[in-house]
Amino acid sequence: MSAAVKPPVQRETQTPTGFDVQGIRAQFPILSRKIGKVPLVYLDNAASAQKPEAVIEAMTHAMRHSYANVHRGLHTLANETTGAYEAARASVARFLNAPNPNTIVFTKGATEAINLVAHGLGARIMPGDEIILSVMEHHANIVPWHFLRAKGAVLKWVGLTEEGSLDMAALADAIGPRTVMVALPHMSNVLGTVVDVAAVVALAKAHGAQVLIDGCQAAVHMDVDVQKLGVDFYAISAHKLYGPTGIGALFGTAEALERLPPYQGGGEMIETVTLDSVTYNTPPYRFEAGTPAILEGIGFGAALDWLMQQERSALQAHEAALYTQAEAALSRINGLSLHGRAPGKGAILAFSVEGAHPHDVAQILDRFGVAIRAGHHCAQPLMRYLGVNSTARASFACYNTSAEIETFVRALETAREMLT
Repeated sequence: MSAAVKPPVQRETQTPTGFDVQGIRAQFPILSRKIGKVPLVYLDNAASAQKPEAVIEAMTHAMRHSYANVHRGLHTLANETTGAYEAARASVARFLNAPNPNTIVFTKGATEAINLVAHGLGARIMPGDEIILSVMEHHANIVPWHFLRAKGAVLKWVGLTEEGSLDMAALADAIGPRTVMVALPHMSNVLGTVVDVAAVVALAKAHGAQVLIDGCQAAVHMDVDVQKLGVDFYAISAHKLYGPTGIGALFGTAEALERLPPYQGGGEMIETVTLDSVTYNTPPYRFEAGTPAILEGIGFGAALDWLMQQERSALQAHEAALYTQAEAALSRINGLSLHGRAPGKGAILAFSVEGAHPHDVAQILDRFGVAIRAGHHCAQPLMRYLGVNSTARASFACYNTSAEIETFVRALETAREMLT
């Protein structure tokens, strides 16, 4: 690191009363490492969160002591592993307050969960049927619906208010008698905007439409109760919830899942197979063909169990305080624009530095050990809507500290001076 780019001094400042952030941090081994000679400041949590020791231990214990394939064996290891895997499904159900574990389908992630629903809807789509989306969708909640255009489906788009909230009046105008699906984020991965899902459901149900919610960001920062929300489908991804990659979950009501045809064929999703016919298993197993991500499933369950053991309100207050601190500090930096000021938004902060490419900003911040995201965040329609090609993004987790926000801000001030 050159003499002109000295690492900012980190100093601890006040956190919400009763919240032990250092105790939380101690449970995440990676947070003790350094980037070069400076401590890691990990602010790329909206892309993927770090893993607590509880998750690491659950997965390694399964590999070391009790691993076999699930659902098919009768020996001790198979029974133990199946029990742990199905316990993870029960943990997902508890986390989302789903009515029972059979409403939880394990998938490779939220992307596959949305594809599963889109594929199933495609089996009964009619030309002219409408799917309502917003301009702030992640590509995972855009591309699967584009596939249905080949069958005559019509995609209708809803914009945002000036502050970055979903335009509910425009949504009400967009939903009509041909609407079959409304697919929206619970929280934007770029703007942090929180959508009033219960209000969306009321509008959709008045026209007999189903509702799918991408809950990847909201499930981390908010309490989610799928029964109170009234959604047909809700998708989450483990790796944003302090769990492993390669696994996620789809909640679907019993009625909604029964309407879906199988997504893939193979083992586990069948009841009987003959030379002339196949009969399918009941949900959720109908949608889980082949050997699943067993260890990842166990890790997913451990991550949610860990999270549910925390005082969620304290975690949420801490994350909100970090966002408020960062937003206030960045608002004072000349030549820097913040994207998204919706009330009640999540701990996600997208910004642009005038005259500087976000990639350059991110690379300079990395020299201070600060990890942020730069790019279009898999939300190219939103970038065009905002009138930019890309943005930088800092996103906060329960293990981040006020001192890390100070480091981030000082590093960003140095980056702006260097680039503009």
